[in-house]
Amino acid sequence: MPLPTLKEQFAALIAAPSVSCTQPSLDLSNKAVIDLLSTWLGDLGFTCDVQQVAPGKFNLLASFGSGPGGLVLAGHSDTVPYDDALWKTDPLKLTEVDGTWVGLGVCDMKSFFALVIEAVLPLLAHPFKQPLLVLATCDEESSMAGARALAAAGKPLGRAAVIGEPTGLRPIRLHKGVMMERIDILGRSGHSSDPSLGHSALEAMHATMAELMQLRQKWQRLYRNEQFSVPQPTMNFGCIHGGDNPNRICGQCSLEFDLRPLPGMDAEQLRAAIREKLKPIAERHEVKIDYAPLFPHVPAFEQAADAELVRVAERLTGHRAEAVAFGTEAPYLQQLGCETIVLGPGDISCAHQPGEFLELSRLQPTVKVLRELIQHYCLTPTTQP
Repeated sequence: MPLPTLKEQFAALIAAPSVSCTQPSLDLSNKAVIDLLSTWLGDLGFTCDVQQVAPGKFNLLASFGSGPGGLVLAGHSDTVPYDDALWKTDPLKLTEVDGTWVGLGVCDMKSFFALVIEAVLPLLAHPFKQPLLVLATCDEESSMAGARALAAAGKPLGRAAVIGEPTGLRPIRLHKGVMMERIDILGRSGHSSDPSLGHSALEAMHATMAELMQLRQKWQRLYRNEQFSVPQPTMNFGCIHGGDNPNRICGQCSLEFDLRPLPGMDAEQLRAAIREKLKPIAERHEVKIDYAPLFPHVPAFEQAADAELVRVAERLTGHRAEAVAFGTEAPYLQQLGCETIVLGPGDISCAHQPGEFLELSRLQPTVKVLRELIQHYCLTPTTQP
């Protein structure tokens, strides 16, 4: 069966739902995306290793060529949740709009795999002196379980890794950490006509959020790194759930939020500061407060400015390596011995948004850069692992 065209690959990847979410009702398997990629890459002669990370969740590591060293082109196969009503087009259908392709995952970042395939196609007839590995992970948008499992297994990958997250085709060598946290408040429900009949978890959460906002202001005064476009640490209140009816005192309320610490900020010290604020709230409102991370935190990431991969990427793109505020799987690939950067065609400003898009003018420049990276690391490597 012939390989689908680039546009057909984009469309097929977008049409395969692969939402990962902390809310079980929204969470989906990524198997359909992994099946597409392993079929296409397998037909091209790649050896495809599919690993189950959790029920319905899979990583794919496809390799062409053998031996140590080589290049890893990596990305995640999942997307964030979406709201149909906020999209002007079908989020699961690739649609061309004003010189862009629109669809869920077209920017962040399933379509990167189609661009990798396009880049490698004319090179497959040449001898690979070091291998090319294509890595597709699961659950990056929630727990990063796929990358964590890979790092825990400890099997070395290539000597260089490029993660195709949306960076506007500018190399990224530095990013903030990511902490996803949850606070659960258990109060006591009762009839709303008499406040003495209960202890409102919702009012206790109001006090909790006020304290968190004060901590946020404090940390933003204390910490700053001008290498980032958002130079301070950030805290985002992502979702809140509580109560069930206006005439009942709210008996339970939960908040999920994320923290983006700068390099040098210790995750456990931040959590200790939050816990210190929660104890008096629990006593004052006579509620129980549980606080814990949703997932282990993602470390901040930094690749040395003088690393070979950074220098090569700067030369190929014409841009100096930069820093970003969002987190990626880069720390985990770095743990496996890869020099690592983040470099992809999309723009983070439209990621996680209705109408997510990728400019058509970015396609061929991305293919060109990826092809030159493959040539440098796999066909004509000058540095031995």
